[in-house]
Amino acid sequence: MKFTLQHKDQSCAARAAEIVTDHGTILTPVFMPVGTAAAVKGVFHRDVRDEARAQIILANTYHLYLRPGTDILRRAGGVHRFSTWEGPMLTDSGGFQVFSLAACRKLTDEGCRFRSHIDGSPHLFTPENVVDTQRIIGADIMMAFDECPPGDSTREYAAKSLALTERWLDRCFNRFHQTRPEYGHSQSLFPIVQGCTYPDLRVRAAENVKQYDADGYAIGGLAVGEPTDVMYQMLETVNAVLPEDRPRYLMGVGTPANILEGIARGVDMFDCVMPTRNGRNGQLFTSQGTINIRNRKWADDFSPIDPEGTSFVDRIYTKAYLHHLVTAREMLAAQIASLHNIAFYLRLTAQARQHILAGDFLSWKEQAVQQLSRRL
Repeated sequence: MKFTLQHKDQSCAARAAEIVTDHGTILTPVFMPVGTAAAVKGVFHRDVRDEARAQIILANTYHLYLRPGTDILRRAGGVHRFSTWEGPMLTDSGGFQVFSLAACRKLTDEGCRFRSHIDGSPHLFTPENVVDTQRIIGADIMMAFDECPPGDSTREYAAKSLALTERWLDRCFNRFHQTRPEYGHSQSLFPIVQGCTYPDLRVRAAENVKQYDADGYAIGGLAVGEPTDVMYQMLETVNAVLPEDRPRYLMGVGTPANILEGIARGVDMFDCVMPTRNGRNGQLFTSQGTINIRNRKWADDFSPIDPEGTSFVDRIYTKAYLHHLVTAREMLAAQIASLHNIAFYLRLTAQARQHILAGDFLSWKEQAVQQLSRRL
């Protein structure tokens, strides 16, 4: 993987860059639609690529490990061939799923024992077999196995958790260097910076990951219950330490405003389930603010879903029609809303890149955040 920093904003830490992988080039800042089970919910890969203009998507190791399983993925020739997604792909290690499945897990130095949410069967994730699983999945960018502590963790627990993550990280990179890609294309392994909401732990974690000279670095454990201003403070703290010549990936964040504020603080890559999850529930993100299309006020609004939108659904369908579909619980409602929201997120990060290159990102961002925070 090759990272080229193209331009830095003079007024803040925002930057524009290029990431080259064997499956294609990514221009940053970039949003990655979440395809948990190697599918972006309710949206054809064709539309994710051509209408939303996604450059890279994300899949999840935990879910693919449980179903369809590594045997099927290997026999298929990896996740790209299995899913027919030809562009770059990133896999989350499953660490967040371990966090979210806290009721049925047991953490030790060995790894994490857990029970499948599908059938209750017992499993063990270790730093080594998580790397092995991601080799079999075949994503271009892999994540190191970590623990994601809650946002309200005590300092004692956060320090203990970080120490475990750091021990696991060393084993992840040892395994990574002992193994090779299975399908002829290169793979990168990103370490994840944890440390909860404690600046000294975040600095320690960021300093520690630099020893691995990784192709990129992820920032985890944010947007998990801590206040938004604390999240922004942690981003500033971490990015002041991480190398400037590698991409920075903020995991699982967030709202459109969160993303713009993250870009202003030096983040390059984002992912979040909000575009599709919220879309399935009738929430639309637009440049003018957020719409709850379930509200009665849209029932006779025959204007396009988003006149400024870039996908075909924004132009040919009206708010009234989408309101009708949502009310009638038609499957098409979720498809339309999901594609619209994904396309909006991709357009937003593309606009951010344009303004970074033009040198007026900060003033544009301030105005955009105000608009995006409105509820229509």
